[in-house]
Amino acid sequence: MVLLESLKISMGEPAKAFNLKGVDEKIYTLENFKNAKALVLVFMCNHCPYVKAVWQRLIDLQEKFKSHRVQFVGINANAANLQYEDDSFENMQKEFAQRKMNFPYLIDADQKVAREYKAQCTPDIYVYDEERKLAYHGRIDDNWKDENKVTKKELADAIEKILKGEKNIGEQHPSMGCSIKWLD
Repeated sequence: MVLLESLKISMGEPAKAFNLKGVDEKIYTLENFKNAKALVLVFMCNHCPYVKAVWQRLIDLQEKFKSHRVQFVGINANAANLQYEDDSFENMQKEFAQRKMNFPYLIDADQKVAREYKAQCTPDIYVYDEERKLAYHGRIDDNWKDENKVTKKELADAIEKILKGEKNIGEQHPSMGCSIKWLD
């Protein structure tokens, strides 16, 4: 397991198009989320301890902001080979059901979407405003390991500012986690 931080990406970058299959066997594109005031894309996977530690927080945030037209979307770009079988599509479906996920979980099997977004780690979190311009690219909070020790809920704060139309989100700390497992 290689620990990486998310890259610094310029705010205002437009969301990149995607066409990915969800664990429900449906195909999802940006158009599916056109009514969202904020779109939160989370590059994640099943096996990473950093994702496992914050998975319920993501579900809770989706629930908290659902009525405000905020949409979370999970994207798994890891190469599901014998070493990372936990990240296979079938295991994504199991994880989705077991965790009672309330947002789509998509597979980026050829990893083109992760490369377009310059995703580096799991979780790697991108928040787009209503115009689908990047407004936040950072961590969930200041303690991935222990939710009881969190003092700054940076992702939630950023979403609230985006919903108010604020452009200056403030300091953004990179997310960190396992490296994406690339095909090559």
